Amino acid sequence: LLDCDVEEPNAHLLLQPEITAGEPVYLPVPVFAADRCNQCGRCVEVCAYNALALVGKELLVFEGLCHGCGGCIHFCPTGALQEGRREIGVIERGRAGAVAFAHGKLRPGEALAPPIIKALRRNTATDTVTVVDCPPGTSCPVVQAVRGVDYCLVVTEPTPFGRHDLEAVTGMLEVLSVPYGVIINRADLGDGVVEDFCRDRDIPVLGKIPFDYRIARCFATGTPFIKEMPAWEKTFARWWGEIEGAVAGAGNRGTQR
Repeated sequence: LLDCDVEEPNAHLLLQPEITAGEPVYLPVPVFAADRCNQCGRCVEVCAYNALALVGKELLVFEGLCHGCGGCIHFCPTGALQEGRREIGVIERGRAGAVAFAHGKLRPGEALAPPIIKALRRNTATDTVTVVDCPPGTSCPVVQAVRGVDYCLVVTEPTPFGRHDLEAVTGMLEVLSVPYGVIINRADLGDGVVEDFCRDRDIPVLGKIPFDYRIARCFATGTPFIKEMPAWEKTFARWWGEIEGAVAGAGNRGTQR
C-alpha cells in the first residue's frame, strides 16, 4: 500500500505499520556562480515559475517557487548555474502484517508534493498488486498519483458538493484514460444527485457505505471498521472482485491499481 496523500498522510493511523526504513526526497535547484554570469537574463526568461530574478549582477533564486525542471541550467550560456538539491520531504517504508507499506511526508512549508509522489511510486515492487491511496481533488498531486494505474476507485458523497467534485474527478480520469468506479460514502444522507449523475454518464457504482456512528467511531480511534464490523468483509471482497473483473476486461496496463 502506498499512501500518496503526502501533504497529510493518514493510512498509518489505521494500519499501524512498523516503519523500518526512510529516505529523503530531494528537488534539484540551481546554484548560482556570480563569477561566471554575464547578466544576459536568459535563465529568468526561460523560468516558467518566476523562481529567478536578476538584480544588477546578483541572481535571486526563490527556491519555494522552483519546480526543479532544470531549464535555467540547460539554457545558461556561461555555465553560471549548476545543479544543487534541496530536501523537500521523506519516504518511509515498513510493514503492517502481511502488507508492505510506504508513505511520503512533505516537509512543512514546502509546496511541491508531486516529486515525492513520483519517488514513492517509482521505488515500489512491480510484481504484486499495489493499492495507491490518493489525495482528494484534481490537483497536480492527484494526477501524479493516478497516472498509469489500472483502476481508480472514486469515493464520493450524495450531496451537491460531492456531485460537483465527482464530475471534476471523472473528467480528469477520462483524460488520463484510467478506468474507474464509484463508492458512495455516507450514502443515506443528501439526495439522489450523485446516483443520477452516475446513471446518466453510465458510471459503475460498486456500492455504498452508510452514515454510521460505529464507522465514524472506528476511524476516530484508528481502527479499520472491518475489524469491528466483520460482516463487511464479504462486501469488500465483492467490490474487489468487480475491480479485478474491470481491470481484466480493460487489459492490464501496469501493476499499480
